[in-house]
Amino acid sequence: MLTYACNMAFLNDHFLKLKAGYLFPEIARRVKAFCEANPQGARRLIRCGIGDVTEPLPPAAIAAMHRAVDEMAARESFHGYGPEQGYEWLRAAVAENDFRARGCEVADDEIFISDGTKCDTGNFLDVLGPRNRIAVSDPVYPVYVDTNVMAGHTGEPNEAGAYSKLAYLPCRPGNGFVPEPPKRHVDVIYICSPNNPTGAAANRAQLEAWVKYALEHKALILFDAAYEAYVTEPGLPHSIYEIPGARDCAIEFRSFSKNGGFTGVRCAFTVVPKSLQARTRAGEFKPLHPLWLRRMTTKFNGVSYIVQRGAEALYSAQGRRQVRALVEFYLGNAAVLRDGAAAAGLKIFGGINAPYIWVRPPRPLTSWQAFDKILNEANVVITPGSGFGAGGEGYFRISAFNSRANAREVARRLQELKW
Repeated sequence: MLTYACNMAFLNDHFLKLKAGYLFPEIARRVKAFCEANPQGARRLIRCGIGDVTEPLPPAAIAAMHRAVDEMAARESFHGYGPEQGYEWLRAAVAENDFRARGCEVADDEIFISDGTKCDTGNFLDVLGPRNRIAVSDPVYPVYVDTNVMAGHTGEPNEAGAYSKLAYLPCRPGNGFVPEPPKRHVDVIYICSPNNPTGAAANRAQLEAWVKYALEHKALILFDAAYEAYVTEPGLPHSIYEIPGARDCAIEFRSFSKNGGFTGVRCAFTVVPKSLQARTRAGEFKPLHPLWLRRMTTKFNGVSYIVQRGAEALYSAQGRRQVRALVEFYLGNAAVLRDGAAAAGLKIFGGINAPYIWVRPPRPLTSWQAFDKILNEANVVITPGSGFGAGGEGYFRISAFNSRANAREVARRLQELKW
């Protein structure tokens, strides 16, 4: 007679180390409770929290996607499965326009088309081993931390929510909210520039220091440039590959979400130079490019043909003008919000090279106290800085992704608040 153990399937215990409630679901919970208790306030609610775009897609992308849909209606032009790493014509457009036109040495086949930068910054952990010491800025985009927790690269969190085995790099007004290389060794460094949440953009000297550190320590930089299109100040790098030596120590992540408004369409890309290597357990150095290619072709079916045609159209002369106009529109909102927050007596950072304003109240408040005050008294949703790590405590983020009328109204309401 057969007997069966009463065991169930085992789960990934690392998920249990995650702090209760991801930042944005907690915001949604509080906003829902506010709306249910305050119907009048709910009607005048303005959301400046999650960084989602609000304006229509560029007409060039719309026209290209309509043509692609028509192609799918005929057997002769129908497209089924595409290459998992992206169609060659889009990869060529990306490499030429975003990199080679700026003097960066990037080959077409070093571009990998994906469905999002958030996805890729987490998915790249598939090809990195568990022995790496990971460094993140503080405050930090939560996905960098949480995906490493899920992968088992951290210990338990302390009372402040900081995880052991992670190296936290402080970002403060004194360093312009750009992290500095640590004194000790780390293996993998996440750098986001222009930064989410602080809106800070690293200058050339700061990136040169990081590339120098990475080359000396044989470390890997994961460079998130999702907001590159918002860099407006002359002389600021748009790519890590503008720095000599970066091809041997850095991967770059980019997205069409915030420049082309593709948040609901989903298209991004990652650059993995063929010269980039990492160590095996035995101490040998192996290239990362073929490993990422294998990961993509095994676990990803590619971005749809229709979406990739829309992304390609953003590089046309008309598409580039429309993208620039879209970016300038959101930066105009940022200027309105900066002026309003400053007039309200708030300490402001960012909003010049990024669509985010990083704000400190004039008197000590926790980030969630500021969130609740602005929600209840101004009926505006912002993002509490503590959700981005201990270094964000006492700050909050305002997103410029909104209509101009809403941006002006938020600026007005902030000035009416009694701090």
